[in-house]
Parts: sequence; C-alpha cells; structure tokens
Amino acid sequence: MTPKKVELLKQAEGFKLHVNGMPFYIKGAGLELGSIKSLADYGGNAFRTWRVDNGEKSGRDILDEAHQYGLMVCMGLDVGRERHGFDYNDKHAVAQQLAMIQKDVLALKDHPALLMWGIGNELNLRHINPNVWDAVNAISEMIHEIDPNHPTTTMLAGADPKVIQTVVERCPDVDLLSFQLYGDIDKLPQHLLTSKYQGAYTVSEWGATGHWEVDCTNWDRPLEPTSSEKAQTYQTRYLDYIVADAEQCIGSFVFLWGQKQERTPTWYGVFLENGRHTETAQIMQYLWTEELPEQPVPKLPLLTIKGATGQDNVRLTEGKLYQAQVTVESIGDDPLSYRWELMREVEKNLESDGGDFEPTPKVVWSQYGSETTDHVDFKAPSIGEYRLFIYLDDAFGGSATANIPVLVVSLTTAKNL
Repeated sequence: MTPKKVELLKQAEGFKLHVNGMPFYIKGAGLELGSIKSLADYGGNAFRTWRVDNGEKSGRDILDEAHQYGLMVCMGLDVGRERHGFDYNDKHAVAQQLAMIQKDVLALKDHPALLMWGIGNELNLRHINPNVWDAVNAISEMIHEIDPNHPTTTMLAGADPKVIQTVVERCPDVDLLSFQLYGDIDKLPQHLLTSKYQGAYTVSEWGATGHWEVDCTNWDRPLEPTSSEKAQTYQTRYLDYIVADAEQCIGSFVFLWGQKQERTPTWYGVFLENGRHTETAQIMQYLWTEELPEQPVPKLPLLTIKGATGQDNVRLTEGKLYQAQVTVESIGDDPLSYRWELMREVEKNLESDGGDFEPTPKVVWSQYGSETTDHVDFKAPSIGEYRLFIYLDDAFGGSATANIPVLVVSLTTAKNL
C-alpha cells in the first residue's frame, strides 16, 4: 500500500494541512463503533479513534473501511493514564508501552487512509506526574523515525494555559496539539492567548454541553438539553470557535458519531442506539456541505409532567398516577411516532469518569406503538431516582429527544414537602 504524504504547513494566512499536496481541512468526527459509511454520507472527510483496536475491528479493518468511503483517520494510540494506575516513574513499563505502540505504527503507517497519529487521550486529566509528557514525546520521536509521512498530536482535556505550556516545553517533537472542550469552548481563544501557543491545533472533541457543566436538580442529577437545544449549540460552537480561527485551527472532530451511555443514552451521540439520526446530525451535514436536509427532524420538543419541566425539580409520589405531555414542531404532514421510557438513573458509584465505560440503567416502564400519542399516563414506580424520556420518531429515520429527571418519594415524604 502507498501512504499519503500528510504535511502541516505554515503559510501566510495560517496553518494548513496538506494531503498529497492538496489542502485538507478536517471535517471530522469522533467515531469508534458508529457507522463509517454514514459519516461520508453526511459530508465528513475524517474521523478519529481512541485506540487501534476497538474490540470489534482492528486498526487495519478501520483504515480499510475508511478508505473504501474516501475518509481519512487520525489513528488513536492508547497510552496509559495515571488515573488508571499507570506509573510514569516505572521505566520498564514506559519502555514496554513504547515497544507495543511501535508495533502498531509499523503495521499501519503505510495505509492510504491514515491522516495522523493521536498519542493518548486526555493524559492531563487528574494527572500529577509530568513524566507522562516525556513518554509522549518519545512516542512522537519513534513515530517520526519510522513514519515520515504523518504528523503527531496529543489530545488534551480542556485547554488550560499552564498545561499547554508544559506540553509545548516537554513535547517539542509533537507536531500540533488537540483540545477537547464542550461548554467551555468559548474560553479557547483566551486560553490560547494566555498560553502564547503559536502552533496548529485541532479541536478533537467538542459538542453538547457536558453533564458536569449544566444545571442540576436539587438531588444532583444533571438536566440534559433537548435535541434541538443541542443542535443549536453545535452550530454556534462550530461557527464561532472552530472555523472562526483560520490561523491555527486545522479542523475538528465532533463528538460523537454514534451513540454511548454517559449519564444518559442520548446526551452525546448524534445518533440514537437504534441508529436513528438526531437534528445534530443534520446540522453537521449542513455545516460540512451547506446542504439543507430534505426531511428535517422534529424540532423543539418540550416535555412536561403535570406541567412541570426538569428545572422544576419534579418529585412524584410512589404509586400515584401522573400525566406527561410533549409538544413539538413537526416539519411536514407525516405523522410522528411517540416512544416513552422511564429509566433508572445511573447509580452514583457506577458513573463514568472521563468518558470511561458506564452501564446503561434499566428501563422500568415503556410505551410505544401505533396507539401512543403526545401524552401518556403512568404510575410512579418504587422510591428512587429515574428519568422520563420521550423519543419522537419521524418517518425518515430521524428522532427528537427530551428527558426529565424525577425523584420518586414515599407518601409520607410527599406530605412533608
């Protein structure tokens, strides 16, 4: 196989990535177990992984499929995290890790779908030992010795100016930085100014406001924006903080092209677990291609229980009957299908950290089918914390979503409130 020559060039108007001599602006997504073909269909040109082998496909399988659909890949190299117990004072472990990564690089470096190497993910998250950056730099040096065709980067949690300065100082061999920001992406321009970072960068994760950044109920459960609120957020952030920086930013990878459970099953994926697309997927297609969707998904879902929204700290009494209602702006005359689900909240001791695996909670009640409408009567389950979801499915594979956290209390507790 013949590799593509990928170069990071500093030109008068700013940094540009070139692939075989042609400018390449990254219109990318974070994609691990999602559909590679759909990313191409929606107008993306690249994606990033977090590791070489995702458990379902090998690195070569991923690159082969990307090449089939004309996409380029920032191949993630999984580097041990201090918060997972990796000790960067252990020289033997560091050397062993370097040797393992070298095998992956040798195996994949000549693939024509390879764009660049992503060395580690959020290695600064809750880390103490700065030796991690020496290891990152050594990995970059090893890559450049055996692969002259592809740049290296490392993905940072946030864009803290002190972290940027440390990485620049200790990783001089890394070609560009990558930042991962959600609600605080608006702080990126100031962080770059403060850090005095003059190099190129990608925004390698961005998207919905993080569950740690939103308002919570008074029993400490985050309030998830609706699908339309998230779609508008994606558009604003892309235009104001990614393409707006034409000097240093060479593109981005939106999070997440697929679906995952993280506090809820709908928070971060631009698709649902059943493969349906959300308004955000259509927004990204428009941002990448300037083409409006032929069949816009339902918009502006407003979910209430007895007229109350999530901001109202909804408490239900065990065993009592309640009615939930949703209103939505539907585009066109085609009927919508309504799917209602009441799901337990994630147990606090099982909540993920830094995007790690999180189990999907149990659905305790659901209602869907041809008879289901825009309102539903349901009985409050046993005492505990739950979340009521509404999925509004159109006839074209799209869905709008909204949810409300609810706290179910006993009759005695309810009387005392």
